Amino acid sequence: MKDPYLDELKKDFKGYSNQLKKLKKQFLKTKSVETQLKIIKQIDSIVNKMENNQKQSVKVTKSRLKEIKKKLKK
Repeated sequence: MKDPYLDELKKDFKGYSNQLKKLKKQFLKTKSVETQLKIIKQIDSIVNKMENNQKQSVKVTKSRLKEIKKKLKK
């Protein structure tokens, strides 16, 4: 299903995923506990954004499917 909003959500999700990869590398390289704590907070924030993104994707997909079903019934 082609949908600009869903495509944007997918793009955002990929961006979050790339950020997590970078933070993981930083986390593994650093020995500073303070820096590790900051990275963990950043990771937590990104994970929350990813969860919200996925919830929104599910809602939009369900909504689009309902719209398609309504069109097919008519």
